[in-house]
Amino acid sequence: MKYIELINNLLKEQVSKHEQLVIFGQNVSAGSCIGGMTRGLSVPKSGRIINSTNSENSLCGFGFGMMINDVSSILFMKQLDFLLLGIDHLVNTFNVIRNHENNASFTIFPIVMDNGYQGLQSSSNNFADFCSIARIKGYTITNKIDAEKIISSKLISPGFRIIAISQRMFKDEIITPDKLIYVNNENDVFQYTEGDDVTVVCFNFSFSYGQQIVDELNNNNLKCSLFNVNSSTPTNWTKIIDNVSKTKKIIIIDDSKSENLNFYALLNDISNKVILDKKIILKRNLENTDWLNPVDDQMEINFQQIVNDLIE
Repeated sequence: MKYIELINNLLKEQVSKHEQLVIFGQNVSAGSCIGGMTRGLSVPKSGRIINSTNSENSLCGFGFGMMINDVSSILFMKQLDFLLLGIDHLVNTFNVIRNHENNASFTIFPIVMDNGYQGLQSSSNNFADFCSIARIKGYTITNKIDAEKIISSKLISPGFRIIAISQRMFKDEIITPDKLIYVNNENDVFQYTEGDDVTVVCFNFSFSYGQQIVDELNNNNLKCSLFNVNSSTPTNWTKIIDNVSKTKKIIIIDDSKSENLNFYALLNDISNKVILDKKIILKRNLENTDWLNPVDDQMEINFQQIVNDLIE
C-alpha cells in the first residue's frame, strides 16, 4: 500500500466515527481532494464537509472559533508554507486560549512540500520551525505504525495540534517496521529496534534514511537501537537518553531545511548525562547547495563511511 493510501484510509476510518465534526479546506471533497489525502471522506449527518476559499488566516480563526464553542474540526491544507498566512491566529489566538479547558479539538493537517523541484516553498520543509513559533504540539507521520497511533489518538482529541505528512513519500510503499518496541505516552517517541552498539535517532521525515542505516550496520554485525522522534517540539526522550547511556554512540538524521534543528535540544540533554564515544550527525548542508531553487530533495548518505567511522 502506498503512503498516501494508508493516510487516506486511516482518516476515513476516524472521521466517520465522530458526530458534529467539521472538515474544511480547499478541494477537500472536490477536484484533487488535496492529492488524494481527503478522497472519500464522509462524516455523520451531524457533521459538515466544507470546500473553503484559500483565505488561510480566516480558516485558522474559523477552526479556533469552533473549538472554543465545543465544535471539533480539521483543516486540511495542501502546502505547509501556506500556513504562514495564518500566523496571527497560530500565535496570538492560540496563546489566548491554550490554557483554557477545551472539550473540542482543532487539528490542522498540512502536506510538507519536500519532494524537490518545487522552488521556494519546498525550502520550508522543517515542520519544527512552524510549531516552535508558539510551541504548538506537532506530529510527523513516517511509517505504518506511527500513522496508526498518531491519527487514532491525536486527530480528534481535545485541544489544538498540527499533524503533517510528507509529499516526498506520497507514492512510496508505506514503510512497515517489523515491530514496535516502545512508544511514550504522547505517541511522539517511537523505538523500533534494540541493539547495544549504537543508537540511531531520526527527526522530521528522515525515518526511511534511518532504517537504511540500521540495515547497513546490521549487515556489518553492528546492532542498533532505532528511534524516531515524531514531535516537532522538545518532548520526553528519556528512553533515548537511557539507550545512549548504554551504547555511548549516537547517529542522528534530520532532513529539515533549517538552521535551528530540533535535535540540538536532545544533544544538549544527552551531554548533561552521557560522555559519548562517537557522535555522527547527518543533516543538510545549506551553505554549498542551491536549495532555494528547484532541486532534488533527497539526502545523500555515505553508508560505508558511517560503518567505517563506527568500527575504526
